[in-house]
Amino acid sequence: MRLVLLGRNGQVGWELQRSLAPLGEVIALDRNSVLPEGGSGDLADLDGLRAAVRGLRPDVIVNAAAFTAVDRAESEPELAHAINAEAPGVLAEIAQATGAWLVHYSTDYVFDGSGSAPWSEDDPPEPLSVYGATKLEGERRVTAACARHLILRTSWVYAARGGNFARTMLRLAAERERLTVIDDQHGSPTGAELIADVTALVLRRVTGRDPGASAHAGIYHLAAAGETTWNGFARFVLDTARELRPDLPLHAREIAPVPSSAFPLPARRPLNSRLDTGRLRATFDLVLPPWQQGVHRMLTEILNPQMV
Repeated sequence: MRLVLLGRNGQVGWELQRSLAPLGEVIALDRNSVLPEGGSGDLADLDGLRAAVRGLRPDVIVNAAAFTAVDRAESEPELAHAINAEAPGVLAEIAQATGAWLVHYSTDYVFDGSGSAPWSEDDPPEPLSVYGATKLEGERRVTAACARHLILRTSWVYAARGGNFARTMLRLAAERERLTVIDDQHGSPTGAELIADVTALVLRRVTGRDPGASAHAGIYHLAAAGETTWNGFARFVLDTARELRPDLPLHAREIAPVPSSAFPLPARRPLNSRLDTGRLRATFDLVLPPWQQGVHRMLTEILNPQMV
């Protein structure tokens, strides 16, 4: 089986290179990839993208690339639309024409964040931002054009590689005695490693010999179990860091809760990012671990890499 992975250097894309390897030949591309036979991995270059993926003739397309700069999308809506909406539509058309499976990642930002109940796949989306709107249109283009699609909506994604919320909290805690962190947004921190592993497990099921595998196509919510706020996330990060590395110079003794309005940003964030993962768990017989487990492992990798 041949798999084409787009967005290889992103948080999820990096982990997917590992998790997808046992399934077959993985051809991993990023926006700078230029193929000898023509085309590129840049989702903003729709003609180049079309040429690249068609030429590679994959059995599976995994799109882990996106325009994720939520605030910048407000001032660059055309680019966000090209990458988050038009490019997934192109990939869907290719997948449909060749019989390939398409895996595409989406976000809790397609919802308006109202209420306190976890969002199900059947709840009506109503995005608050350009980012959320372009991701929603990308979903709709995929579902309209490609029968064999898997759209995995996730939230609060983090990874040990690159910058992330945990690293920011550790840096600020080393500089300040008091931190202020938002306490009215609720969700579940979800590791890129978990997303990649679940993707591989799901793909193994749908690309197997089961003649009814196509019935599993659709939208699924994927997030770690449990919930917290950004303030609770920060508290867990610092408590765990002190446990793992008592020698760290963490001076912050107070993590004050503040509302989202304390940090005005160009793009509105949903207050309720809880996702109901029941459909994913039931369909593919999965157990999703508590969010604390993944964060603990990520912090161990950052602070005590020799233990991983």
